Amino acid sequence: MALEKIEKANDIKNLTPEELAQLPQEIRDFLIDTISHTGGHLASNLGVVELTMALHLVFDLPKDKIVWDVGHQSYTHKILTGRKDKFEGLRSYGGISGFPKREESECDCFGVGHSSTSLSAGLGLAFAREINGDDYHVVSVIGDGSLTGGMVYEALNNAAALKSNYMIVLNDNNMSISENVGGLSDHLSVLRTSRGYTGFKEGLQTSLEKIPGIGNGLVSGLRKMKSSVKHLMIPGMIFEDLGVLYLGPIDGHNIDDMVKVFKRAAQYKGPVLVHVLTEKGRGFDPAVRHPSRFHGASPFDKEKGLPLTSTNPSYTDIFSTVMRKMGDRDDRVVAITAAMMDGTGLKRFHNMFPERFFDVGIAEEHAVTFAAALASQGLKPVVALYSSFLQRAYDQVLHDVCVQNLHVVFAIDRAGLVGKDGVTHQGVFDISFLSTMPNMTIMAPKNKYELSDMMKFAVDFDGPIALRYPRGEAIVDYEEYRSDIVLGKAEPMVEEGDVLLFAIGSMVDTAMKVREALLEQDIHVAVCNARFAKPLDETYIKEAAKRYKVIFTLEENAISGGFGEHVLSVLNQSEYKGRCEMIGIPDEFIQHGAPGVLKENLKIDTKGIVERVLSVLK
Repeated sequence: MALEKIEKANDIKNLTPEELAQLPQEIRDFLIDTISHTGGHLASNLGVVELTMALHLVFDLPKDKIVWDVGHQSYTHKILTGRKDKFEGLRSYGGISGFPKREESECDCFGVGHSSTSLSAGLGLAFAREINGDDYHVVSVIGDGSLTGGMVYEALNNAAALKSNYMIVLNDNNMSISENVGGLSDHLSVLRTSRGYTGFKEGLQTSLEKIPGIGNGLVSGLRKMKSSVKHLMIPGMIFEDLGVLYLGPIDGHNIDDMVKVFKRAAQYKGPVLVHVLTEKGRGFDPAVRHPSRFHGASPFDKEKGLPLTSTNPSYTDIFSTVMRKMGDRDDRVVAITAAMMDGTGLKRFHNMFPERFFDVGIAEEHAVTFAAALASQGLKPVVALYSSFLQRAYDQVLHDVCVQNLHVVFAIDRAGLVGKDGVTHQGVFDISFLSTMPNMTIMAPKNKYELSDMMKFAVDFDGPIALRYPRGEAIVDYEEYRSDIVLGKAEPMVEEGDVLLFAIGSMVDTAMKVREALLEQDIHVAVCNARFAKPLDETYIKEAAKRYKVIFTLEENAISGGFGEHVLSVLNQSEYKGRCEMIGIPDEFIQHGAPGVLKENLKIDTKGIVERVLSVLK
């Protein structure tokens, strides 16, 4: 097998033509077989097998630098740089990451995980090359969906100043996670049909150059007027208007063609973009038909393309149901997401109320300011984003929503430890950064019933309000604890003993399990569901300060700036004489791994917290 001969970077260059021809299928078979067991990003990786091979055939790694935008499509790159044998631990604790990581391989020149960063990073590497007097190529590979991110155009604007070679490979599969939307997607649709233009341009140049004496002069003159021809043949050639040479589109599954174009582009003095057309999910029919489902796939039956296990409704599913009901009840409710319609559960809302649904593409900053303007006109916008993606719109949340005290609902999915996607996706900072903002209200539900109640409360609220909930199956216990949601009021669940577990969101379930474990040792503790991270129930906290000798705060968020620190501040103001212990995410970045494993290692699982309580009580 050709794949067995790939043990380190550049081994692909030693394969025979026959081995190169069979390698794409071997890689696809390996990816499908592996990811069906481990889970991971399948559709995107199946689409870039030949593209990655062509890059590795042309460039010399790790000397040359390849920057992958987002990085979820880098599995073939990892295989071709000698990491095939580590794929059985893909995205598992201690195993290889699903994204490029500098700590993992010197062939991963820049760590990534979020969209639209590769051009800025690549340009930085190119300018560093000039300053340091080095000699290497820099290539940024970016998907068409990432072009909606504003950083791309900030980088392109800067790229015109570069006088040496820098290559951008546009991987155009007409899909990001959800189907691409907007004017840029339409622009690329025009480019995809422009083969006549590229063939005409190259054929004309070749013919004119053959004219004795005047051919080269004519070509030079035509180059000066190429803008007119270009805009006549392909309206809105945005890349060349920004000073970036455009080549393509070319077939992203034809290795020979890509190798030729990449070699030619590598000789150009300045930034050049190669437009490559690929098919997401190629080689696995279920992924071709349902690319969103196989974007980040759970383990699946590779024969049927179906998940191996059925799951109970997730928090995302509950949010989806409630949003549909909210849309039906109030025609001022509008929904906004950033290329994550399926991931955030807004597909049903979109199907029922298409005129009130907005997918703005991968543009979180725009999504928030857009929502603020909608709110200023009396609408009730719900912005559904993953916690780690909301970070990108910090400035807009602060300036455009909170400063104006506008009623925007932030539905923050994947809050807390998300697990296998790792350090760039852990949603453990939202309480910390949102709680610094005046006018902001922050809630977190303990179970599926409270998520529903809180969504209804948020839609009817007046002002900026955030509702954070975790990834995965929703807690269905504790239905008996369902008092009305009142602004800034906690929900005492068990009141006994002289130790209090004051928990918020997902950690309420953990607190109740800790209580049950301690009862087996005849230790009685109280449990309170905070409900609100901001405003805190200061009245309850001050009363708790009089009653409990030890108060533990529990949160699936960074301790630094988080829920616990704010509770401690209130306790200090009350001159609390007892002991406050904060349990949450320490001041470090959390790597990839199953959430249960991560919680165990961080000692924020039931066992770890029981040990912490017993240690304090001693």
